[in-house]
Amino acid sequence: MATKTSVEQLDSYFRGELSAVETYRMALEKLDANSPARSELQSCMQSHQERVMLLREAILQLGGKPAEGSGPWGAFAKAVEGAARVFGDKAAIAALEEGEDHGLKDYKDGIDDDKLDMQARAIVTGQLLPEQQRTHARMSALKKQLS
Repeated sequence: MATKTSVEQLDSYFRGELSAVETYRMALEKLDANSPARSELQSCMQSHQERVMLLREAILQLGGKPAEGSGPWGAFAKAVEGAARVFGDKAAIAALEEGEDHGLKDYKDGIDDDKLDMQARAIVTGQLLPEQQRTHARMSALKKQLS
């Protein structure tokens, strides 16, 4: 039972990470080519891409099948794209930081809800959560810098 619950929770994280990658990709497409924020966004997007691969592998090892898309998380990506187009770089960074907030809360809630077995919990606490905290801090700092 714990394995099924772990797969479901990891798959939820997986969909969130897919959405994060989509969101960063869209924001980078809209960001001015000479923006000083570009390297930060690329670094954070790469971190999310690495988490996608890690989660995919963990789900497969537990006998699950990773989602094929971000599902409802994709709507958030579309909202960021719209904000960047209409309101510019500051709005896009603010939306990305909000997404990082949501991702951080998601990881913490999943740990607190006892939805993960020991193996999955070790992956989340040892690798995923620290990376999420890092990308969250980078986007928060960037948002403050641009304000």
